[in-house]
Amino acid sequence: MPPARKRPRAYDPARTRAAVLAQFGNVRAAVRTLTPEQFALPTRLGDWTVRELVAHVGMALTAVDRLLDEPEPVRQGGRLLDWPFAIAADADAIAGTARRLAAEHPDLDAHLAEVERRFTERLDTRPGSRLLPTSAGALPLADYVVTRTVELVVHTDDLTAAVPGLDIPYDRQALAAATRLLADALAVKAPGGSTEVRIPPYAVVQCVEGPRHTRGTPPNVVEADPLTWVRLATGRLTWKDALDAAKVSASGERADLGALLPLLS
Repeated sequence: MPPARKRPRAYDPARTRAAVLAQFGNVRAAVRTLTPEQFALPTRLGDWTVRELVAHVGMALTAVDRLLDEPEPVRQGGRLLDWPFAIAADADAIAGTARRLAAEHPDLDAHLAEVERRFTERLDTRPGSRLLPTSAGALPLADYVVTRTVELVVHTDDLTAAVPGLDIPYDRQALAAATRLLADALAVKAPGGSTEVRIPPYAVVQCVEGPRHTRGTPPNVVEADPLTWVRLATGRLTWKDALDAAKVSASGERADLGALLPLLS
């Protein structure tokens, strides 16, 4: 008998909104400390500078504004776990917009303040059930806001990597939501029950085809801390490098996730 389908993970809209705003606030506080020389530093995102990366962080929230300005779809056509696999199609347009915004807004702190104001205003006046026409299909606003935690956590890490000593803090709830969404995406990409992936303290998922584990110690176990998992899932860290640096532990013949990562590209 096949295993029963699990219900999709639920996210509390109020907590998710608070997490997004908290992490955005952490980035804004860091941006205020940057010097012109630091804004000009390269990042690990191709030819983007720190200035362009900061402009892109603002786009994590303006995306909500933009999608709310589109006509509302008639019915929901996607699900939250479709989003990680759909965003690559927007990469070229996203890069161009980030460069344009970086050039248009010399005062990026003021720009981010306005972005935050608009985001808060729109969420105050729209129900979470309002459908948005995203690249992953029509999704409820409340679900799409969950995806903003991934954007903010990932790019917080990118900024920290680009600017020595910046060390931007992570809101616990934002990191938890991003970790869980990406862990659940792995289970969608590689359905099964032979391997247990643990990302303490936020997520545990079963994945990969093979004999299903039901009791006792799983024969195939992967474990990583949340930031390592986010980096693996988004291509900031390769599976081999993570193993070599002892950033991830993997035991069992079905514990090699190298061919399944990254989830986002």
